[in-house]
Amino acid sequence: MTTPSDNIVIVGAGLFGAAAAVELRRRGHAIVLVDPGPLPRPESSSFDISKAVRADYGADELYTRLGELAIEGWHAWNEEQDRPLYHQTGFLVLSSTPMTDEGYEGASYRTLQRRGHAVRRLDGAGLRRLLPALSPGAWVDGYLNPGGGWVESGEVVRRLIDRARATGVEVREGARFEGLLESDAGVSGIRTADGGRIEGDRVIVAAGAWTPALLPWLADVMWPTGHPVFHLDPDRAAAHEVGAPVWAADIARTGWYGFPRNAAGIVKIANHGPGGRAAPTETNRAVDGESTAAFRRFLAAGLGSLKWDRIVGGRVCFYCDTWDGNFWIDRDPARPGLVVAAGGSGHGFKFAPLLGGIVADVVEGIDNEFAPRFAWRERGGLTGEDARQLE
Repeated sequence: MTTPSDNIVIVGAGLFGAAAAVELRRRGHAIVLVDPGPLPRPESSSFDISKAVRADYGADELYTRLGELAIEGWHAWNEEQDRPLYHQTGFLVLSSTPMTDEGYEGASYRTLQRRGHAVRRLDGAGLRRLLPALSPGAWVDGYLNPGGGWVESGEVVRRLIDRARATGVEVREGARFEGLLESDAGVSGIRTADGGRIEGDRVIVAAGAWTPALLPWLADVMWPTGHPVFHLDPDRAAAHEVGAPVWAADIARTGWYGFPRNAAGIVKIANHGPGGRAAPTETNRAVDGESTAAFRRFLAAGLGSLKWDRIVGGRVCFYCDTWDGNFWIDRDPARPGLVVAAGGSGHGFKFAPLLGGIVADVVEGIDNEFAPRFAWRERGGLTGEDARQLE
């Protein structure tokens, strides 16, 4: 059992690590947060202009409930900030064929209905009224969940790190993890690339897509995958205006989803598909020609009034995928003193208000209703979250 006198070293100051640092410090632990930097780290998946927030998880009741609680948490977060960072614009689900209970779209709609959400089913004309950029005839069914929206993800991480510093977390920006300090008794800290040692009673590795490289015994159950993200500056007459809903277009089949214009005038569209395995580096962030061509085809077929030649930026976002699409938050059974908090699998950011508490409960050995889904496990059959095909 972890006690409030414990010293905890956290490797990685992305969302998982920063959220855990803030919560564990609130509970009285001494925290050292280690990251190569700069912070927020531009190469991390957390560092972006936006992330979708939804409770739409097909027939999965656990993630649906987790999403509901997270949205409550985002509203509470907004109350603490000088301006809202969570924007409840709604989540619009688009289907090119009539929804069925077996598909992501229909299963989400039925689950949300059953749980009392004010979801509104829409035909093609209704979808286009909410999102005029949609190509006529491309989308024939869907629904609006008014409870979803999007969050300014990069700014959220920045403020979490600022809060960590303000509450007494020691942030070692510029320190690079080299290895664990291990003995027969277990893990007692980390070694850094400059030859230093940072000792602690517990070590949490929350290094996102870098986690399986830092802890290679995890490489069979989690790995980095790359996913294209595009930023457009379209004509205002054709753009998703500020306040339009976040949308997902046959997402379990195509992977495509997008956002309204943000305050800087940018429309973001990204892909939540299976992606391609690749080790994240600072130099492989450019979107390749094949992904760009697929994006152009999608725009032409599905959002005809948004023009691909208005692309003004983009990058490859690296997920830390687990084999089953569930997060990985647990103590390492073979290494006492080590906790892993990773495996966001491209859908973890929306749960930021809850992740720090889940990690802290695991570290302290406190029961948490969600932790069993994220526990240490052997690789088995492919499952994944309903909005995404992993293979």
